[in-house]
Amino acid sequence: MSEGGLASPNSQGRAAAPLPNDRKREALAAGSPIQPIIKDVGEIYSRLLDHRPAIQGEIRYFVKEFEEKRGLRELRVLENLKSTIFETTEHVLPKCEQGMCDSLSEVLSRVQAANDMIHRLQEREHEERKVQMAKLMAREEKHRAHWEEFMKEQENRRAEVDEEHRKAMERLKEQYSEMERELAKSISF
Repeated sequence: MSEGGLASPNSQGRAAAPLPNDRKREALAAGSPIQPIIKDVGEIYSRLLDHRPAIQGEIRYFVKEFEEKRGLRELRVLENLKSTIFETTEHVLPKCEQGMCDSLSEVLSRVQAANDMIHRLQEREHEERKVQMAKLMAREEKHRAHWEEFMKEQENRRAEVDEEHRKAMERLKEQYSEMERELAKSISF
């Protein structure tokens, strides 16, 4: 539909059937006082809401600025980058690789030496632990033997004390029975 409210031709050149809203517009546009209003609304729309011409102007300006003013400067920057990259890949990188290889071989030998030292220290520590465990076991066995001897001695002493106690009890029983006999004799007189 064109600005005037008329149906625009479709792709085969025939006029498209107007839509229900288009019919209302056509009916309104049929009266002559409305056509200037529609034309004014179209102009207002194109001035206020249609930004394509302004945007196209800005795009042209940007392209012109970039191509004309910055083109050589950007080209120089790209050339400098290209030469820097070439110098880096041809000279600096091989030196770095060689230095890295030299340093890595030295570092590898140092790490290997440190690893060997740690391994020896672990073996020594393991041997010392074995010796300490053997000493500890021997000391524990010695303490156990001493304890058993101590317990036997205590058992013997307890037996002696029990025997002395038993003898003392017998003596006391005899003594009390003697005293009872004497008391019984003294009472019977």
